[in-house]
Amino acid sequence: MKKLIFVALAGVALIFGIAAVPVASTTGSVKLDWQTDLPKALVQARAEQKLVLLNFTGSDWCSACKVLDNEVFDQAEFAAFAQTNLVLVVVDLPNRKVLPPALLAANQALNTNYDVEGFPTLIALKPDGKVAWRMDGISDNLSPQTVIAPLQALKPL
Repeated sequence: MKKLIFVALAGVALIFGIAAVPVASTTGSVKLDWQTDLPKALVQARAEQKLVLLNFTGSDWCSACKVLDNEVFDQAEFAAFAQTNLVLVVVDLPNRKVLPPALLAANQALNTNYDVEGFPTLIALKPDGKVAWRMDGISDNLSPQTVIAPLQALKPL
């Protein structure tokens, strides 16, 4: 019954564009909340002295994005780092999946504002909203550390 309620709530969240999507790590003990509201994420980052990590993705069509999800975001090492150091924001521009119109418009605006030309693109923002780091595409040696190491170098904020 609890699983059914969670699935129903997750469906409602997707329909109405609610700002967090829980993602379980491979350990099952750490959950990541991918928000969709950048202004809200920046408020949280300032309060918690964390970086905001923007993940520009085409969730239903971008094969490199799926590799990034599997090789980095779904790994316990990244989940542990993110929980302590990051506010996560997904900026999804899918082809087939339908997003609420306001969310789609916001994602398109972010895509333009940050000059994203390909997917995946990761952009780390300091709590004041300034760009601190960027990764366009993925490399052959992709791992949690290829994302964590440059983000750790930005600390302290």
